[in-house]
Amino acid sequence: MKLLLTGGAGYIGSHIVHLLHKKHDITVFDSLVNGHEKSLPDVHFVKGCLSDTALLDRVFSEGKFDAVMHFAGFIEAGESMQKPEKYFQNNTVNGLNLLNAMIRHNVKKIVYASTAAVYGQPKEVPITEEAEKIPTNYYGLSKLMFENMLDAMKVHGLKSVSLRFFNASGAAFGIGEHHEPETHLVPLVLQAALGKRECIKLFGNDYPTPDGTCVRDYVHVLDIARAHELALNALEQGKEGNYNLGTGKGHSVKEVIEAAREVTRHAIPIKEEPRRSGDPPFLIASNEKAVKELGWKPEYSLKEIVKHAWEWHSKNPDGFKSGVYRI
Repeated sequence: MKLLLTGGAGYIGSHIVHLLHKKHDITVFDSLVNGHEKSLPDVHFVKGCLSDTALLDRVFSEGKFDAVMHFAGFIEAGESMQKPEKYFQNNTVNGLNLLNAMIRHNVKKIVYASTAAVYGQPKEVPITEEAEKIPTNYYGLSKLMFENMLDAMKVHGLKSVSLRFFNASGAAFGIGEHHEPETHLVPLVLQAALGKRECIKLFGNDYPTPDGTCVRDYVHVLDIARAHELALNALEQGKEGNYNLGTGKGHSVKEVIEAAREVTRHAIPIKEEPRRSGDPPFLIASNEKAVKELGWKPEYSLKEIVKHAWEWHSKNPDGFKSGVYRI
């Protein structure tokens, strides 16, 4: 198949490129605002933004794609509350540009990288795909709006699978997780192990959880990548739907820190801070639908996630900034 991957040079997108590039003819479209071209294997690459509709038309005309995988988007929930226009422009408006280009060029299949943030604060855990969707930040709302647009575009014959990630973590294919600024727990903990930060801030220790810290569902990025391949296969068979990608098991902040201490053999100091507004005690996925309908099953444990992430971070202590990319 001929595939277009928007945002394919980012953390999750680049893993999927590595997984699929020997099986399919892949073109990566990425602005490189957050992505890293050096993370990609030898595939067609176009630097550009989805706001450039003329470039999109040229790419679609030349590529004659069978399907699209859409990863391009901003992901920082906190920033979205300070700069909502940035998130609606990139995640929603630019996403509509992509859909319009697909319709103009008769590309009718798309796999969408969505997020658990579409749910907001859950009333029940584990969270099923049918749970109420009331995002608590504009990041989640911008992603939910794109999901709604996918549903609307069925009138044009567009078929879609939306995959709602929980906490994507880990490393594979020699690619690690590196954001500027970094807000995700696993890389933050490993940066502390490397001495890149003095401590890990623990936001609240009095939640109604076993150890008082928030519980989240951590899923290996390679498991997420495999789910995208299965979603593509489902679209080829005429299937559509929305699916949670999580392990169905939760781990607390303290459990993640302890796993990192065990793997890295570093102390990793903690500094206790007050709770952050809007942090639910539990966010855990029900993955039964993805298991049943896509044939997906997460394979990696929390310790394996941390171990694989540590292997990359310890070789690349400055992330992608050093100019030396170690695999």
